[in-house]
Amino acid sequence: MTPSLQLDKITLAQYRNYTVNTFLFPNQITCITGKNGTGKTNLLDAVYYLCYTKSYFTSQQQGIAQHTTDGFRLEGFFEKAKIHSKVACKWQAGKKEIFLNDAVVEKATDHIGKYSAVMIAPDDIEVINGGGELRRKWIDSILGQSDLIYLEHLLLYQKVLLQRNAWLKLQVPGRQIDRGEIEFYDMQLVKAGTEIFKQRSAFLQIFLPVVNELYATLSSSAEIIDIQHSSDLYQKDFSRLIADGFDQDLRLQRTNRGIHRDDFQFQLDGQSLKQFGSQGQKKSFLFALKLAQFRYITDHLKHKPILLLDDVFEKLDQSRLTALLKMITHESFGQVIITDTHKERVQTAFGAGADLHFIEL
Repeated sequence: MTPSLQLDKITLAQYRNYTVNTFLFPNQITCITGKNGTGKTNLLDAVYYLCYTKSYFTSQQQGIAQHTTDGFRLEGFFEKAKIHSKVACKWQAGKKEIFLNDAVVEKATDHIGKYSAVMIAPDDIEVINGGGELRRKWIDSILGQSDLIYLEHLLLYQKVLLQRNAWLKLQVPGRQIDRGEIEFYDMQLVKAGTEIFKQRSAFLQIFLPVVNELYATLSSSAEIIDIQHSSDLYQKDFSRLIADGFDQDLRLQRTNRGIHRDDFQFQLDGQSLKQFGSQGQKKSFLFALKLAQFRYITDHLKHKPILLLDDVFEKLDQSRLTALLKMITHESFGQVIITDTHKERVQTAFGAGADLHFIEL
């Protein structure tokens, strides 16, 4: 049986609205309840931060530190396959440090994949309604934590892309060009980008049937889901694309073709979900995507991630909520941490027999 990642205890110091607070998680399902503004989402985000050494909601570390302070510290005690470990993340005066069992973790990438979580939050609907960059980042986050080689290719591609674009901005029209430098960037970009393209394509072949299955369960619908991978590399080899687009890149001073322009288009019965989907269809699709992410990570990392659900009771109608709760209380899921403003609503939704632990803020 696949083991679950279990958070037993977390301590937050100067993290958002918390000065120093410790919380226990003795049950499979923990419900964090309280009025708006009490820090429910912040506590959920702290759990995510320990898994990925970054906030789910912001990239600004300074904004995470409690007002008037210059840093924060998180400490969590985890259990996985009967092995206990302590993870700590500290950020102070612009410097981040990660510790595993009190030993310094030298690189954040060494931490990725050991502790995993899947967050479902209200603003996630932008993965459907927003631009292609959000969908790329989301899929890259799944592949990056489940395959370190993919992560290395992605980090290299992003680094070289910045270098190539900086080089393009330095070129003066009419002056001789140093081909040696741009050829070096092109070679690295093509090598990393081609591998990323292959892995994204292979990922969809595995992922799409799972999304279809979960969508049908959540929506009780026979609609057919599709995810179309749009990429320049389906039309032409990447090295050819780079070569053919060089004059345009030089004129516009940026790299205009490559896997950094990929998009993933969500469809229902052949129509764009973004354009034609109802709010209910979009919510079901989003939850199907996130639960498929949970299953994919479980299969590839060989442990069940922590499922973090922020404010879902107010966002779903009764039929979708009933289907979701039935799924997450099944043994195929592990630890679940949920936020809501009303304790009684949570108790009613799960039913009298549910073994729930409450953190009331």
